[in-house]
Amino acid sequence: MAEITASMVKELREMTGLGMMECKKALTETSGDLKAAEDLMRIKSGAKASKAAGRVAAEGVVSACISADAKTGALVEINCETDFVAKNDDFIAFGNEIAKLVADNNPADVDTISQTKLASGESVEDSRKALVMKLGENISIRRFQRFNTAGRLTTYLHGTKIGVMVDATGGDEAMGKDIAMHIAASKPICVSKEQVPAELLSKEREIYAAQAAESGKPANIIEKMVEGRIVKYLAEVTLLDQPFVKNPDETVEKLLAAKKATVNGFQMFVVGEGIEKKVTDFAAEVAAASQV
Repeated sequence: MAEITASMVKELREMTGLGMMECKKALTETSGDLKAAEDLMRIKSGAKASKAAGRVAAEGVVSACISADAKTGALVEINCETDFVAKNDDFIAFGNEIAKLVADNNPADVDTISQTKLASGESVEDSRKALVMKLGENISIRRFQRFNTAGRLTTYLHGTKIGVMVDATGGDEAMGKDIAMHIAASKPICVSKEQVPAELLSKEREIYAAQAAESGKPANIIEKMVEGRIVKYLAEVTLLDQPFVKNPDETVEKLLAAKKATVNGFQMFVVGEGIEKKVTDFAAEVAAASQV
């Protein structure tokens, strides 16, 4: 059997980015053939990625990238299983690479991203599988939003868990940052009341009508009560009508008017939003194990 030297292990580790013990094991299995060992690790990382794919990945990061002229940008959410891995430098770097790739290449969907080549020449999918093997968790590219504007893009990341990108015309970068921070704090669903989805408004109206009906008041009074609630709801969920977080005495609409600016659109991602997380009762698991 060929001798597996420390320099061989080091070289394979640099080629794959994986752990020393995994590299040594692969070299041993391939009798010291570096290329064969690299191929073997790719195969194994794919197998490991497949096994991990069924596990819930509700942690992760939101990454952002904006071009130098602030005209093109992307916001992406990359998921993993634990907050510990979400803080890993390699995981964060992967998220940043994907954000840049989306901004530069305008992929159609997540599957297209997976087949796209990174700067290293490796496909995104191969890079993801290698990261799964290295970190031992399911890792997935969940969603992305790409912007291309004649205005100016600004982004705000609240840690790594909340990310906002704003497309605005007029104003300056500082104003854009303030608006992005406001969105992260107040969480509007759209820019103006005209953009609120009709089905959402209809559902809210039904709920308010049912609540008002319990008052026993006449139909004409109930109708006025419902309309009043709808007006309040629209003010709560639309960016322009919300009180500006830095100065609640003025609305965002008034702030923008003073700056001679308009917000064309925005996107906010919150890590894990809408993903059903598995709640583990460790005490119950221990108790169950003790009965075996």
